[in-house]
Amino acid sequence: MAKDDSQKISRINDVLNYIHQDITRELLGRHLASVAAYSEQHFHRVFKEVVGESMHQYIRRTRLEYAANQLMFDTTSTVVDIANKSGFNSVSSFSRAFGELFSCSPGAWRNTVIARSDKPYLRDKEIARCYEKIASQPISEPTIVEVPERRVAYIRHVGYNRTIKRTWQLLKAWASSEQRSFKAQYGIHHSNPAWVELEHCHYVACVEIDRPLLRRGLVNQLTIPKGLYARFSLIGRYGELLPQISQIQESWLPNSGLKMQSTPAYVHYNKNHFLESDEQFELEFYLPVSFY
Repeated sequence: MAKDDSQKISRINDVLNYIHQDITRELLGRHLASVAAYSEQHFHRVFKEVVGESMHQYIRRTRLEYAANQLMFDTTSTVVDIANKSGFNSVSSFSRAFGELFSCSPGAWRNTVIARSDKPYLRDKEIARCYEKIASQPISEPTIVEVPERRVAYIRHVGYNRTIKRTWQLLKAWASSEQRSFKAQYGIHHSNPAWVELEHCHYVACVEIDRPLLRRGLVNQLTIPKGLYARFSLIGRYGELLPQISQIQESWLPNSGLKMQSTPAYVHYNKNHFLESDEQFELEFYLPVSFY
């Protein structure tokens, strides 16, 4: 990777981290350009070059995916409330944007999405078989915990499938070369594969670090936010994790009395199925929640 390309990726990763800290706040191009230390005009070009979509497209899609989660899992808030929580200034602009992405109105989505049988990940035959298996199993009760922030080194990955293994292998090789511990492994889930195609899901492979990075390139640094989380202990093999997470969000969350926050959910691996030869996982799933 050329030095200039490495610098571009590092700077845009800083912007992505800033966006995902709170997608509901005002995210202006001139401010995000300052985060990246670029002029605003140059920033927009570099962002699209690195991410594959414009800054405005990325922010809108991320907000709409969050809104889709809220419509599905928060049955007590109105569409207006969810539009405001998702960073939209008017319900009309929210409804128009939502319809363009999901081909239905927010109200229609709320009334039909739970019963949808065409979830993108169910088109994967292996995951579909696991979904049928998991559907009959009870959900273990979580522990509601205050979690401190976690400083991690990471590599971003687009696509939720076995190609994530290569990203983890790269991160492990980096940790070894930098003489860093590889013990505390985390995976950040930015996308809900119940309605985001698996090949478009955004995932971040992370390892906790005890000191800042001196050099950045393919591997960068971020902080997983502190806050209130519902912590679930999950075990299984490759193909079973997404159905388990889906069951938690679709069945446990709406009946919990809690609301899902805009920060991403993540997992803490005790056994990482992307690195284990038997593809077994043992992990804790952290779902960000609040009382209001």
